[in-house]
Amino acid sequence: MTQVAVAQFAPGQDKEENARSVARLAARAAAEGAEVVLLPEYAMFTAPRTDHRYVEAAEPLDGPFVSAGGRTAGEGGDATRFTNTLVALSPRGERVALYRKIHLYDAFGVRESEVVAPGPIEEPETFAVGDVVFGLQTCYDLRFPEVTRRIADAGVHVLLLAAQWVPGPLKEDHWRTLARSRAIENTIYVAAAGQSAPRGAGNSMVIDPMGTPVSALGEEGLAVSTARISASRVDEVRVTNPALSLRRFSVTPSE
Repeated sequence: MTQVAVAQFAPGQDKEENARSVARLAARAAAEGAEVVLLPEYAMFTAPRTDHRYVEAAEPLDGPFVSAGGRTAGEGGDATRFTNTLVALSPRGERVALYRKIHLYDAFGVRESEVVAPGPIEEPETFAVGDVVFGLQTCYDLRFPEVTRRIADAGVHVLLLAAQWVPGPLKEDHWRTLARSRAIENTIYVAAAGQSAPRGAGNSMVIDPMGTPVSALGEEGLAVSTARISASRVDEVRVTNPALSLRRFSVTPSE
């Protein structure tokens, strides 16, 4: 068994204050026994609009924010755009996996691609804690089931999904429905951490392979929720629901 925590807060433009919030959340999760702590998307820096301020605030993977605490960071790729990067660090501060957001949020009146460069389509990076294997994914990618399917095919038991799920009509319902769907169709856990208000919908949660939320938050600000997970639970569900072994289609990246 492994204990996983999802943490949510409302990051702003003060990176040092964001780092302090991250440290408080991580300490709280550790006190509750968590071995893996997931933070929201854009935990390092969040402004009211995704614009040039993100490019100016972006840091390399060995920059101060990641080096100080090992959270999320945007790795600058050119002078006008940055890469939205989710980083997984070990307790020793070593980078064990990363994920660069593939699908950009050019929807619901937002144009993320104006300042964000899409990540390359590569083999999913994973890491393990004991016998539990984790994979990474970010926000808008949740709306594309083939992204999670490729990660499930890489042998993960738990998807760590970081998000700044922008509030709006039916958006919270989309968030919960899509996260549960990814868990059910791939028979994996989904641990989803979102920003809280005002620029996020909150509702961070851990969903088991049958699609049941086993741990969840509401709209709370600085908050943590933990859940115990196990590889054996994934195996058990896959005996009952062998959807992955019965499928007749595979996922092939488009050009």
